[in-house]
Amino acid sequence: MTTATTESTTPTPTFDVSKLTVEHAVAKLIDHANTLSASDLFIAADEDRTVISVRALGLVRPISITTAELGRRYVAHLKAHAGMEVSEKRRPLDGRWIYRDSDQEATDLRINIIPTVHGEDVAIRLLPRLRNLYNLESVGLTNEQFNLVSGMVDSLGGLVLITGPTGSGKTSTLYACLQRLNDGQRKINTIEDPVEYTLPGLRQSQVNPVIELGFAQLLRSVLRQSPDVIMIGEIRDAETAATAVHAANSGQLVLATLHSGQAAGAIQSMRSLGVHSHFLATSLRGVVAQRLARTLCPKCKTSFELDEALETFDEVKGWLKGDEGKRLYAPGHCETCNQVGYAGRTGIFEVINVTTPIRNLISDGKPTADIRNQAISEKMLTLRQAALLKVARGETSTEEIFRVIPSEHLMLED
Repeated sequence: MTTATTESTTPTPTFDVSKLTVEHAVAKLIDHANTLSASDLFIAADEDRTVISVRALGLVRPISITTAELGRRYVAHLKAHAGMEVSEKRRPLDGRWIYRDSDQEATDLRINIIPTVHGEDVAIRLLPRLRNLYNLESVGLTNEQFNLVSGMVDSLGGLVLITGPTGSGKTSTLYACLQRLNDGQRKINTIEDPVEYTLPGLRQSQVNPVIELGFAQLLRSVLRQSPDVIMIGEIRDAETAATAVHAANSGQLVLATLHSGQAAGAIQSMRSLGVHSHFLATSLRGVVAQRLARTLCPKCKTSFELDEALETFDEVKGWLKGDEGKRLYAPGHCETCNQVGYAGRTGIFEVINVTTPIRNLISDGKPTADIRNQAISEKMLTLRQAALLKVARGETSTEEIFRVIPSEHLMLED
């Protein structure tokens, strides 16, 4: 891969709501964020102004700047609708508002407010009720990876771990797995923080740190509900890890997320939480590591031939078809993508299917490197190779790959 080029400068905010009433201004900001398919809306207090930004396609960009006084009034309006104490400005606050637009379409707003030097900052997670969830076929897996993950999810029991940093799409992949399983023939319980999407047919529970109701406590209770499938939003502590492995060894299918850089690293993470290697080996069905990359806008992406770098995609040529891999693609600019050159996001995956040789390595307490090397010998597509495939197929750019995947994961394997 070539080195990444510098990201273009941040666009100047042009969305002006300062002449609207506070109620209409806040509504316009939320509607505009939804139009951009933003995951978050931010209101940040500076000394003499308020900056309003969105996170869309994983990147934060400002959409409006207004006065400090109007910013304070917007925050007060949000507090009132989210059931917060409007006069409380010294402590962090959390609230929820089911916002409805002019067409009565609902967006679940999860609102967090913290005090800062110049006032209060607001972070709003936007969860539109009608936003389409991914299915397993559309998250970005290759055909081979899809078959592996489908086999794991269709298992009668066992543990499937989905790993990656915050914002890598783990929750979307979990919901995609749950949608595949949600056929009315299984009892499915979830433990989440928070519940991001409510799905008919699922029994969804949310942790509540205020009353010391965490993942471990909820998981113990959920097991008494006789579930067939359990989804754990995140394994954070030794008790949750041990209980999840016990449930998986007892016949339940357990889907859970975990923070780990590469797929094989999840095994060491579970060991670090005190899980015995033998019990982990007998329960684990597979590990899915992932990142999220922006996809190029199909209307304006540009391409150029690889006349002088024909070897760029040599290590993935076995997965390429037709003209794939003969050119590189770069972002353009058009109205369809709001001049950013990208129009969506796709997952980049590394999938370990726990075969008998890998299970034996786990049981024997072998290091991560040995497990990873065995997976590679069994034709595992690494994060680097999966990223190369996305570039070769024109789905994304080399610049985007270098932005979302750490350089150590992009180095050639020894």
